[in-house]
Amino acid sequence: MRDALVIRHVAFEDLGTLGNLLSHSNYRTHYTEAGRQALPDDKLQSTDLLVILGGPISATDENDYPFLHELHASIARRINANGPTLGLCLGAQIIARSLGAAVYTAKSKEIGWSTLELTAAGQNSCLCHLDNVPVLHWHGETFDLPEGAEHLASTPACMNQAFSIGDHLLGLQFHPEVTAVGLESWYIGHTLELSQAGIDIPNLRYDSRQYAPSLRTAADSMFAEWLDN
Repeated sequence: MRDALVIRHVAFEDLGTLGNLLSHSNYRTHYTEAGRQALPDDKLQSTDLLVILGGPISATDENDYPFLHELHASIARRINANGPTLGLCLGAQIIARSLGAAVYTAKSKEIGWSTLELTAAGQNSCLCHLDNVPVLHWHGETFDLPEGAEHLASTPACMNQAFSIGDHLLGLQFHPEVTAVGLESWYIGHTLELSQAGIDIPNLRYDSRQYAPSLRTAADSMFAEWLDN
């Protein structure tokens, strides 16, 4: 068995479908609740896999959320040592900032389902499984690519949707892990954001029920290939 340390920022944004895949791939998953539980550097460095999940804060909010200071430093050390690391949405932004790249407010929020535009590198990566598959976008910030990163995907609203560094780091701005049932908690927990963005929840729920099953199949293949490498 291998260990996967998972940094979670809000309870309802969990591993989703990735949890089952990790279990079937002989990983023991250990959640650490950001801001509530210590994030010891030795565990961050020694775990077989580090997963940083999404959340409603900003990767630049170190003054409001002091745990981010130590987290940025620990992630930079881990990545420089080629420690396998996966970031989803906020997680990708945290990785980018940890490696010295800028994180900033996007021109517009991107909330809803749409396909990715894969780069040539993306077509030759594990993201090829997501080609023409609608994925869920839910973010108001974006980031510049870290030095040495390979650009994998974009959308018209967001240039940097995915990047990798070698075989050991994958940062995804979108959410490949979600399920239609799990998103019901998101609609409740993020109701203010949805209202302010003018998002119609019944329409978003309808799209999620339409697209989440095919995303699960594609995401399982994508994650499995990345883990194998």
